[in-house]
Amino acid sequence: MAGNFTAIDLSLLAAPDVVETIDYETILAAMLADLVARAPEFSALVESDPAYKILEVAAFREVILRQRANEAARAVMLPYALGADLDNLAALFGVVRLVVDPGDALAVPPIPPTYETDDALRRRTQLSLEGYSTAGPRGAYIYHALTASGDVLDANASSPSPGDVLVSVLSRTGNGTAAAPLLATVLAALDDEDVRPLCDHVVVASAGIVNYSVAATLTFFTGPDQAVVLASAQAAIEAYAEAQHRIGRDVTLSGIYAALHQPGVMRVDLTAPVANIAIGATQASFCTSITLTDGGIGE
Repeated sequence: MAGNFTAIDLSLLAAPDVVETIDYETILAAMLADLVARAPEFSALVESDPAYKILEVAAFREVILRQRANEAARAVMLPYALGADLDNLAALFGVVRLVVDPGDALAVPPIPPTYETDDALRRRTQLSLEGYSTAGPRGAYIYHALTASGDVLDANASSPSPGDVLVSVLSRTGNGTAAAPLLATVLAALDDEDVRPLCDHVVVASAGIVNYSVAATLTFFTGPDQAVVLASAQAAIEAYAEAQHRIGRDVTLSGIYAALHQPGVMRVDLTAPVANIAIGATQASFCTSITLTDGGIGE
Protein backbone atom coordinates (compact mmCIF):
# COMPACT_ATOMS: atom_id res chain seq x y z
CA MET A 1 0.00 0.00 0.00
CA ALA A 2 1.42 3.37 -0.99
CA GLY A 3 2.25 5.80 1.77
CA ASN A 4 0.98 9.34 1.86
CA PHE A 5 4.03 10.83 0.20
CA THR A 6 4.05 8.23 -2.57
CA ALA A 7 0.44 9.02 -3.45
CA ILE A 8 0.54 12.83 -3.58
CA ASP A 9 0.88 14.26 -7.09
CA LEU A 10 2.27 17.76 -6.53
CA SER A 11 1.23 18.87 -10.02
CA LEU A 12 -2.43 18.48 -9.02
CA LEU A 13 -2.24 20.86 -6.05
CA ALA A 14 -4.13 24.13 -6.36
CA ALA A 15 -2.02 27.22 -6.93
CA PRO A 16 -1.11 28.81 -3.57
CA ASP A 17 -3.02 31.94 -2.61
CA VAL A 18 0.19 33.75 -1.69
CA VAL A 19 1.15 33.85 -5.38
CA GLU A 20 -0.92 36.62 -6.94
CA THR A 21 -1.88 37.23 -10.54
CA ILE A 22 -0.13 40.36 -11.79
CA ASP A 23 -1.57 42.57 -14.52
CA TYR A 24 0.24 45.72 -15.61
CA GLU A 25 -2.84 47.45 -17.03
CA THR A 26 -4.80 46.88 -13.81
CA ILE A 27 -1.99 48.36 -11.71
CA LEU A 28 -1.63 51.36 -14.04
CA ALA A 29 -5.39 52.01 -14.01
CA ALA A 30 -5.40 51.92 -10.20
CA MET A 31 -2.51 54.40 -10.07
CA LEU A 32 -4.22 56.75 -12.53
CA ALA A 33 -7.44 56.62 -10.51
CA ASP A 34 -5.51 57.32 -7.31
CA LEU A 35 -3.77 60.30 -8.93
CA VAL A 36 -7.06 61.79 -10.14
CA ALA A 37 -8.60 61.31 -6.69
CA ARG A 38 -5.69 63.15 -5.08
CA ALA A 39 -5.32 65.79 -7.78
CA PRO A 40 -8.51 66.33 -9.87
CA GLU A 41 -6.63 68.68 -12.21
CA PHE A 42 -5.06 65.55 -13.76
CA SER A 43 -8.45 64.10 -14.78
CA ALA A 44 -7.79 64.67 -18.50
CA LEU A 45 -4.43 62.93 -18.72
CA VAL A 46 -3.32 61.56 -22.08
CA GLU A 47 -0.53 59.05 -22.70
CA SER A 48 1.85 61.77 -23.88
CA ASP A 49 1.54 63.67 -20.60
CA PRO A 50 4.70 63.49 -18.42
CA ALA A 51 2.60 62.56 -15.37
CA TYR A 52 1.18 59.61 -17.32
CA LYS A 53 4.70 58.49 -18.26
CA ILE A 54 5.81 58.65 -14.63
CA LEU A 55 2.91 56.40 -13.60
CA GLU A 56 3.75 53.96 -16.41
CA VAL A 57 7.28 53.68 -15.02
CA ALA A 58 5.94 53.25 -11.48
CA ALA A 59 3.43 50.60 -12.59
CA PHE A 60 6.11 48.65 -14.42
CA ARG A 61 8.38 48.78 -11.37
CA GLU A 62 5.52 47.54 -9.19
CA VAL A 63 4.99 44.61 -11.56
CA ILE A 64 8.66 43.69 -11.17
CA LEU A 65 8.49 43.92 -7.37
CA ARG A 66 5.32 41.84 -7.17
CA GLN A 67 6.82 39.24 -9.48
CA ARG A 68 9.88 39.10 -7.24
CA ALA A 69 7.57 38.48 -4.27
CA ASN A 70 5.86 35.69 -6.22
CA GLU A 71 9.21 34.10 -7.04
CA ALA A 72 10.33 34.34 -3.41
CA ALA A 73 7.14 32.62 -2.27
CA ARG A 74 7.55 29.82 -4.82
CA ALA A 75 11.20 29.35 -3.84
CA VAL A 76 10.22 27.95 -0.42
CA MET A 77 7.53 25.58 -1.71
CA LEU A 78 8.49 22.06 -2.76
CA PRO A 79 6.20 21.93 -5.83
CA TYR A 80 7.66 25.15 -7.28
CA ALA A 81 11.25 25.58 -6.03
CA LEU A 82 13.96 25.33 -8.70
CA GLY A 83 17.74 25.05 -8.85
CA ALA A 84 19.64 26.22 -5.79
CA ASP A 85 16.37 27.13 -4.04
CA LEU A 86 15.28 23.49 -4.34
CA ASP A 87 18.72 22.31 -3.16
CA ASN A 88 18.36 24.36 0.01
CA LEU A 89 14.81 23.18 0.57
CA ALA A 90 15.85 19.54 0.08
CA ALA A 91 18.68 20.01 2.57
CA LEU A 92 16.09 20.59 5.29
CA PHE A 93 15.04 16.96 4.71
CA GLY A 94 18.62 15.68 4.60
CA VAL A 95 18.50 15.17 0.83
CA VAL A 96 21.22 16.30 -1.59
CA ARG A 97 21.18 16.41 -5.37
CA LEU A 98 22.75 13.28 -6.87
CA VAL A 99 25.55 13.29 -9.43
CA VAL A 100 24.49 11.48 -12.60
CA ASP A 101 27.83 11.93 -14.40
CA PRO A 102 30.94 13.31 -12.64
CA GLY A 103 32.21 14.87 -15.87
CA ASP A 104 35.92 15.35 -16.47
CA ALA A 105 37.74 18.35 -15.03
CA LEU A 106 40.94 17.37 -16.89
CA ALA A 107 39.34 17.32 -20.34
CA VAL A 108 39.89 20.17 -22.80
CA PRO A 109 37.57 21.94 -22.51
CA PRO A 110 36.55 20.65 -19.05
CA ILE A 111 33.34 18.62 -18.95
CA PRO A 112 31.14 19.78 -16.06
CA PRO A 113 29.32 17.22 -13.91
CA THR A 114 25.71 16.35 -14.67
CA TYR A 115 23.28 16.37 -11.76
CA GLU A 116 19.82 14.91 -11.34
CA THR A 117 16.96 17.08 -12.55
CA ASP A 118 14.80 19.28 -10.35
CA ASP A 119 11.86 16.91 -10.83
CA ALA A 120 13.93 13.92 -9.68
CA LEU A 121 15.27 15.78 -6.63
CA ARG A 122 11.78 17.03 -5.82
CA ARG A 123 10.39 13.49 -5.90
CA ARG A 124 13.13 12.13 -3.63
CA THR A 125 12.63 14.99 -1.21
CA GLN A 126 8.94 14.21 -1.14
CA LEU A 127 9.65 10.54 -0.43
CA SER A 128 12.40 11.17 2.11
CA LEU A 129 10.05 11.24 5.10
CA GLU A 130 8.98 7.69 4.28
CA GLY A 131 12.66 6.79 4.23
CA TYR A 132 12.82 7.29 8.00
CA SER A 133 10.58 4.28 8.51
CA THR A 134 12.11 0.84 9.01
CA ALA A 135 8.72 -0.89 8.86
CA GLY A 136 9.16 -1.57 5.16
CA PRO A 137 6.64 0.79 3.50
CA ARG A 138 6.73 0.87 -0.27
CA GLY A 139 7.69 4.53 -0.35
CA ALA A 140 10.75 3.89 1.84
CA TYR A 141 12.09 1.22 -0.50
CA ILE A 142 11.52 3.50 -3.49
CA TYR A 143 13.27 6.42 -1.79
CA HIS A 144 16.34 4.42 -0.80
CA ALA A 145 16.57 2.82 -4.25
CA LEU A 146 16.38 6.22 -5.96
CA THR A 147 19.02 7.59 -3.59
CA ALA A 148 21.44 4.67 -4.00
CA SER A 149 22.87 5.96 -7.29
CA GLY A 150 22.50 8.83 -9.70
CA ASP A 151 22.08 6.21 -12.45
CA VAL A 152 18.70 5.13 -11.05
CA LEU A 153 16.03 6.83 -13.15
CA ASP A 154 13.07 5.16 -11.46
CA ALA A 155 12.28 2.42 -8.98
CA ASN A 156 9.27 0.56 -7.67
CA ALA A 157 8.66 -1.90 -4.86
CA SER A 158 6.20 -4.77 -4.78
CA SER A 159 5.63 -7.87 -2.68
CA PRO A 160 5.17 -11.01 -4.79
CA SER A 161 4.70 -13.09 -1.62
CA PRO A 162 4.59 -12.47 2.15
CA GLY A 163 8.00 -11.42 3.45
CA ASP A 164 9.44 -10.99 -0.03
CA VAL A 165 10.12 -7.55 -1.49
CA LEU A 166 10.93 -7.07 -5.17
CA VAL A 167 12.52 -3.74 -6.02
CA SER A 168 12.50 -2.99 -9.73
CA VAL A 169 15.15 -0.57 -11.00
CA LEU A 170 15.18 1.48 -14.20
CA SER A 171 18.55 2.83 -15.28
CA ARG A 172 19.28 6.15 -16.96
CA THR A 173 21.64 4.32 -19.31
CA GLY A 174 20.57 2.97 -22.70
CA ASN A 175 17.05 1.57 -22.84
CA GLY A 176 16.81 1.51 -19.05
CA THR A 177 18.00 -2.03 -18.37
CA ALA A 178 19.87 -1.93 -15.06
CA ALA A 179 23.31 -3.56 -15.22
CA ALA A 180 24.59 -5.89 -12.52
CA PRO A 181 26.85 -3.29 -10.83
CA LEU A 182 23.93 -0.88 -10.46
CA LEU A 183 21.69 -3.62 -9.06
CA ALA A 184 24.42 -4.51 -6.56
CA THR A 185 24.69 -0.87 -5.48
CA VAL A 186 20.94 -0.62 -4.93
CA LEU A 187 20.82 -3.92 -3.05
CA ALA A 188 23.64 -2.80 -0.76
CA ALA A 189 21.71 0.38 0.04
CA LEU A 190 18.49 -1.51 0.73
CA ASP A 191 20.19 -4.26 2.73
CA ASP A 192 21.42 -1.81 5.35
CA GLU A 193 20.15 -2.78 8.80
CA ASP A 194 18.71 0.72 9.23
CA VAL A 195 16.66 0.34 6.04
CA ARG A 196 15.47 -3.25 5.68
CA PRO A 197 13.20 -4.81 8.31
CA LEU A 198 14.64 -8.07 9.68
CA CYS A 199 11.71 -10.08 8.33
CA ASP A 200 11.96 -8.79 4.75
CA HIS A 201 13.79 -10.67 2.01
CA VAL A 202 14.74 -8.08 -0.59
CA VAL A 203 15.44 -8.90 -4.23
CA VAL A 204 16.60 -6.18 -6.63
CA ALA A 205 16.06 -6.69 -10.36
CA SER A 206 16.08 -4.62 -13.50
CA ALA A 207 12.73 -3.42 -14.76
CA GLY A 208 11.56 -5.38 -17.76
CA ILE A 209 11.81 -3.19 -20.86
CA VAL A 210 8.89 -3.09 -23.29
CA ASN A 211 10.10 -1.71 -26.62
CA TYR A 212 7.80 0.08 -29.04
CA SER A 213 8.02 2.47 -31.96
CA VAL A 214 5.90 5.38 -33.14
CA ALA A 215 5.07 5.88 -36.82
CA ALA A 216 2.56 8.40 -38.14
CA THR A 217 1.72 10.54 -41.15
CA LEU A 218 0.74 14.13 -40.43
CA THR A 219 -1.51 16.16 -42.72
CA PHE A 220 -1.37 19.94 -42.30
CA PHE A 221 -3.60 22.97 -42.64
CA THR A 222 -2.73 25.61 -45.21
CA GLY A 223 -0.66 28.44 -43.78
CA PRO A 224 1.84 27.36 -41.13
CA ASP A 225 5.28 26.21 -42.27
CA GLN A 226 4.98 22.42 -42.44
CA ALA A 227 8.59 21.90 -41.35
CA VAL A 228 8.05 24.00 -38.22
CA VAL A 229 4.84 22.17 -37.31
CA LEU A 230 6.46 18.79 -37.98
CA ALA A 231 9.39 19.73 -35.73
CA SER A 232 6.94 20.78 -33.01
CA ALA A 233 5.17 17.42 -33.26
CA GLN A 234 8.52 15.61 -33.17
CA ALA A 235 9.55 17.44 -29.99
CA ALA A 236 6.18 16.78 -28.36
CA ILE A 237 6.16 13.05 -29.07
CA GLU A 238 9.76 12.74 -27.88
CA ALA A 239 8.78 14.47 -24.63
CA TYR A 240 5.79 12.14 -24.23
CA ALA A 241 7.94 9.05 -24.82
CA GLU A 242 10.49 10.28 -22.28
CA ALA A 243 7.78 11.03 -19.70
CA GLN A 244 6.32 7.53 -20.10
CA HIS A 245 9.76 5.93 -19.79
CA ARG A 246 9.09 5.13 -16.15
CA ILE A 247 8.11 2.00 -14.27
CA GLY A 248 4.41 1.18 -14.52
CA ARG A 249 3.41 3.96 -16.95
CA ASP A 250 1.23 2.84 -19.85
CA VAL A 251 1.78 4.14 -23.36
CA THR A 252 -1.64 5.16 -24.67
CA LEU A 253 -2.93 6.00 -28.11
CA SER A 254 -4.70 9.05 -26.68
CA GLY A 255 -1.40 10.34 -25.29
CA ILE A 256 0.36 9.84 -28.62
CA TYR A 257 -2.42 11.55 -30.57
CA ALA A 258 -2.42 14.46 -28.11
CA ALA A 259 1.34 14.91 -28.57
CA LEU A 260 1.18 14.78 -32.37
CA HIS A 261 -1.86 17.03 -32.78
CA GLN A 262 0.10 20.28 -32.57
CA PRO A 263 -1.34 23.58 -33.87
CA GLY A 264 -1.25 23.39 -37.66
CA VAL A 265 -1.86 19.64 -37.83
CA MET A 266 -5.13 18.73 -39.55
CA ARG A 267 -5.00 14.95 -39.22
CA VAL A 268 -2.84 12.24 -37.66
CA ASP A 269 -2.75 8.81 -39.29
CA LEU A 270 -1.05 6.58 -36.74
CA THR A 271 0.36 3.27 -37.95
CA ALA A 272 2.32 2.30 -34.83
CA PRO A 273 1.53 1.44 -32.17
CA VAL A 274 -1.86 -0.01 -33.06
CA ALA A 275 -3.15 -0.32 -29.48
CA ASN A 276 -2.49 0.90 -25.97
CA ILE A 277 0.62 -0.63 -24.43
CA ALA A 278 0.00 -1.80 -20.87
CA ILE A 279 3.06 -1.58 -18.63
CA GLY A 280 3.20 -3.67 -15.47
CA ALA A 281 4.47 -2.67 -12.04
CA THR A 282 7.88 -4.20 -12.78
CA GLN A 283 8.17 -2.93 -16.37
CA ALA A 284 8.99 0.26 -18.24
CA SER A 285 8.46 1.27 -21.84
CA PHE A 286 11.21 2.39 -24.21
CA CYS A 287 10.61 4.07 -27.55
CA THR A 288 13.09 2.66 -30.04
CA SER A 289 12.19 4.95 -32.94
CA ILE A 290 9.88 7.77 -34.01
CA THR A 291 9.03 8.16 -37.69
CA LEU A 292 6.87 11.12 -38.71
CA THR A 293 5.97 11.51 -42.37
CA ASP A 294 4.90 14.77 -44.01
CA GLY A 295 1.49 14.03 -45.53
CA GLY A 296 1.22 17.42 -47.21
CA ILE A 297 -1.62 19.92 -47.11
CA GLY A 298 -5.08 18.54 -46.41
CA GLU A 299 -8.07 19.33 -48.58
